[in-house]
Amino acid sequence: MKLRINMLSKADSVDGQGVGSAYKEQVSLVKEASDLFDVSINGRGNKYDIYHIHSVNPSFYFKLLRKKKAIFVTYVHFLPTTLDGSIKLGKLSFSIFKKYVVSLYKRSKEIVVVNPIFIEPLVKLGIKKENITYIPNYVSKDSFYKLDNDKIDQIKDKYEIDRNKFVVLGVGQVQNRKGVLDFVDVANKNPDIQFVWAGGFSFGMITDGYKELKAIVDNPPKNVKFLGIIPRDKMNDIYNISDCLFMPSYNELFPMSILEAVNTSIPIVLRDLDLYKDILFEKYLKGTNNDEFSNIIKELKNNKELYESAALDSEYISKYYSKDHVLEIWKEYYPRIYNKYNKEK
Repeated sequence: MKLRINMLSKADSVDGQGVGSAYKEQVSLVKEASDLFDVSINGRGNKYDIYHIHSVNPSFYFKLLRKKKAIFVTYVHFLPTTLDGSIKLGKLSFSIFKKYVVSLYKRSKEIVVVNPIFIEPLVKLGIKKENITYIPNYVSKDSFYKLDNDKIDQIKDKYEIDRNKFVVLGVGQVQNRKGVLDFVDVANKNPDIQFVWAGGFSFGMITDGYKELKAIVDNPPKNVKFLGIIPRDKMNDIYNISDCLFMPSYNELFPMSILEAVNTSIPIVLRDLDLYKDILFEKYLKGTNNDEFSNIIKELKNNKELYESAALDSEYISKYYSKDHVLEIWKEYYPRIYNKYNKEK
């Protein structure tokens, strides 16, 4: 018997969100197990064995409330605390939204987290540990891969980037949480290096720090380019014209941009956050302040041995998060959850 799974998501309705990318990759991956699963997208009716919520839209919450006996799995891409620094709402509105998110998580029968560091905070919110499963994100190597040098030069020309410049890439929504101000400060410390940011104001004027960030985006330093929101099918080009990925985020989840970038074997430079340790196996360069970031990037540019070692670390991450490995986890997960609740019945 095939399990009928209804994927519930509007994560791809806002451009430039990592959650949307993760949703597309996961659905595409599970569809490959067509001998086990019959996958629908935002389907209607009661014909499904499992409802898998990918985004926190109220329509899915109300569906969860109505179908109290159904098996609802909710994908946790963020904790309420990680919303700070992302969007700017009134204090009361923000408080209500956070409580709503917690309620959605607590009412779901099962939780899937993209990072194991989320497990204990969710337990503290009142969710049973045995109902939480860690399954990592995945990125297809058919979509993200290394291009040849001639193609890379053509893309650099398209974006008016000097072919001979060392290129540092930042990816994500332009918001305070992502460390955009630090990215620009590090760029100012390295005028001989080209800095490029791919991403924009996905949430417009309610973006935290919008006014200050908008002023910088409109008038950046000479060695910084803000490309705006890049369609996902063009992001492989952007990774390939870059010599390293620099993510100075203060608070992260499991950035899809890291998984995408390592498929092109470029080094990764990150802020030293606990959440990376279990998922990236210390296979990245890390700093705690802008001077450290600047020194690391200078070393990558000037030290060939360091660069090659960091590139091999990215290849290690890429191999670990392979399609076959993550698909096997999903092939075990859905039947286990279905049998768990049918046994209880």
